[in-house]
Amino acid sequence: MEAAVLGCAAGPRWRFERLSQVYRCLQSGSRPGVSAAALASLLVEGACEASREDGGPAGSLELTGLSMTLLRKISSSLAARSLPPALASYLVETLKILVHEMDLMSHLVRHFQASDQILSHLAVKTVSTYVIYHLHESGAVSPAWEQTCLRAFALAVPGPELDACLRSLTRALKELVKGAVQGDTGKLLSSFDSSLGVLCSKLLSEERATTGRSESTLCFLADLLEALAASSLIGGAGSCFHCQELVHRHSSELLKVISGSSGDLLKKRLLLLLKRAVLQKAGEEWVSGDLPGLKLKHFDPDVTLLAQSVVAAVGADWLEGLQGDICSSFWGSGPTRVDPSKPDCVLLRAVSLLLLKSMEIHIQTASRRGEKGLLDVAELCGYLQKLWGFLKRHSEELREEPHLCCWVGRLFGEQDDDMMEAAKALLSIFLHYRQHSGLDGLALLEEACASGYNPHCHFILLLESISFDHSFLLDLLISTETCFLEYFVQYLKCLLADWQGFAVTCGHVKNPPASSRARQMPRACEGQNQPCEVTARVPAHPPGLSSPREPTSSAPGLQLVDYSSSDESDHESGGPRGATWTNRMSAPDVEQAPVRQPHFKAPRSGSEKTSDVSCEVAARVLGCVSELKEVVVRLHMKKLFPYNPAPLLKLLGQVQACCPPSP
Repeated sequence: MEAAVLGCAAGPRWRFERLSQVYRCLQSGSRPGVSAAALASLLVEGACEASREDGGPAGSLELTGLSMTLLRKISSSLAARSLPPALASYLVETLKILVHEMDLMSHLVRHFQASDQILSHLAVKTVSTYVIYHLHESGAVSPAWEQTCLRAFALAVPGPELDACLRSLTRALKELVKGAVQGDTGKLLSSFDSSLGVLCSKLLSEERATTGRSESTLCFLADLLEALAASSLIGGAGSCFHCQELVHRHSSELLKVISGSSGDLLKKRLLLLLKRAVLQKAGEEWVSGDLPGLKLKHFDPDVTLLAQSVVAAVGADWLEGLQGDICSSFWGSGPTRVDPSKPDCVLLRAVSLLLLKSMEIHIQTASRRGEKGLLDVAELCGYLQKLWGFLKRHSEELREEPHLCCWVGRLFGEQDDDMMEAAKALLSIFLHYRQHSGLDGLALLEEACASGYNPHCHFILLLESISFDHSFLLDLLISTETCFLEYFVQYLKCLLADWQGFAVTCGHVKNPPASSRARQMPRACEGQNQPCEVTARVPAHPPGLSSPREPTSSAPGLQLVDYSSSDESDHESGGPRGATWTNRMSAPDVEQAPVRQPHFKAPRSGSEKTSDVSCEVAARVLGCVSELKEVVVRLHMKKLFPYNPAPLLKLLGQVQACCPPSP
């Protein structure tokens, strides 16, 4: 009776005041002065007010917004179990009346079709919050919401309803993944497992490309695909459902959408999705802190499938077709032209790391299977040259740089995690090339510099960019945000196996201009075309170590080092998770730039000897490594190092033994 009286009382302003009083009561943790039935009546009428055929009276949208805000607060507070028992019981009764007697969810999902974006957005947030609460309490998905989404997914017609269904499912899934609620996540995914596969096939089909796609719908689909991929990595749920593998299984279609789309926002969103998927970092943007229950899957077949799709696409000239206004940025509701000399670095980094990581996975897969190689060495260099050509077309700065090894620092210098991932991928490419090309010595280094993957150049330039400060390397070793430990272990093994290459590189590496570095510092060597000043004598090959051509455990796919006793590492490498890349570029004509331009030439007889290189750079590199070893030893002795560094210290000790004694 009370509910009926309230329902027939004054208009929206009166209801707004009553609901405001209820909201203040909930904020203070006290029970409102109306019955559960009366409150339910106020809420459901307020939620429906803005959807009336006559448009509702003035203030109806504000009333609907407050009603939905209250519904979200009730659902989230009950799910968090943060309310006093008496108030919690009162709100549970209110929700039961709303859902079972007043069919609240049917009213809310009708707002999914609203053309008003604010109303649709409020409905999406309210529905997804209640879905999570309902899952917690009953172990089932809300029937009204499920049926609405299944119908929209089956039709696959871009529009407000499909967009709202995608957003509500994505929002609910993200909250469950962040809370690492494995059981509830599985129940949610089981309800949409098959329908999501059908939806992806329809939205990404070649046929749909000719009839036109909705860019906003595909962006919402990309958000959902990332949440699905993250659910297989985070919280220990594992890949139990086909929908969790959609981003990998439809990678070829996604690449075609990227190259065929005229929308830069969609391009960037899909490229970031594929980059995070290949790095197994889906969800990194919305999961704060360490990812709970993270499980990286080494040699995962889905990731391998994605890598194969990327490599195949690049081989089929995908990069040449990747056009568009790369210099656009987005402010408000649309793109805005920016300085064309400052292209979209996020997009360029995403493309670069997507290809480099895919090549690394390809190489590791071949090594694990004992095959000669899924990538022929000529093909390998061809893919890299395609990448450099793409970057040169869109970066004036990179087009003017003849030494390709400098590009890693220039492009990724401000993103440590991405830079380490890129350096590790290029190191794997170098090791693969050294093993299968038949080249050795100077010829090998010349080829590596011509294609930009000389690991000695990368390491030296990295140290130059931090002024040879060992404390920065220590920070990277301790951090769990980059794959530096894994990269560092692999590089130290490469250094010990190719000491001659390191010595030659030290004498010929060209410093990038100081303005291009992420961190300003004094140069180790002045004069870009002249040898460094002699301050130390570095042996071309360390005594007591194997020949540079002797196989080492740093070959791709083999165990790097035993870190089983480390707190930080559950995998073979013992290192923290990997990451991505970053920096700045511009857009010129690739045809005018030479494709292959080795950075150093063979030493002139009588003036330079590979076996006896004198260079300040070499002395500073070895000094930095020695200082790092001493600091790690001290921290380990005091039990302040976060994991067991014994294998790392062994490698550092071998490198230190190669240093000449101080005069």
